[in-house]
Amino acid sequence: MSSESTSRTYRRAITYGTYDLLHIGHVNLLRRIRGFSDHLIVAVSTDAFNAIKHKVCVQPYAERAEIVAALRYVDLVIPEDSWEQKRRDVVNYGIDVVVMGDDWAGKFDDLADLCDVVYLPRTEGVSTTMRKTDIIARGESLLRRTA
Repeated sequence: MSSESTSRTYRRAITYGTYDLLHIGHVNLLRRIRGFSDHLIVAVSTDAFNAIKHKVCVQPYAERAEIVAALRYVDLVIPEDSWEQKRRDVVNYGIDVVVMGDDWAGKFDDLADLCDVVYLPRTEGVSTTMRKTDIIARGESLLRRTA
């Protein structure tokens, strides 16, 4: 239940996320997890699950999953389609550690009876929301210049 990186090496780690508009913060998280685990599974939120969470993605699930799967730090991508699946995933995939960004600190501590839970600090100054806002602002600026 640490919010810092770990000195322990784990056999199998899993993390969960939407991974829309993949950015350096996502890459940093996956790189750090792979630094202390032998095998990394990434559960990418499906479009249907994002709708339940009231999230709208720029990229569809299949595209986001394929992009994440192409990263060298990732061994397997699975769909995340419910809040409840985390316990099943830990058991079914033999997970030693669930790793999330520290913006989720404490939210998954109920998994600690099955495996370790680690919350890592987010990359400062970058988020998907910030990216979307920046894209909109740049697009509006470009439209004003060409009008």
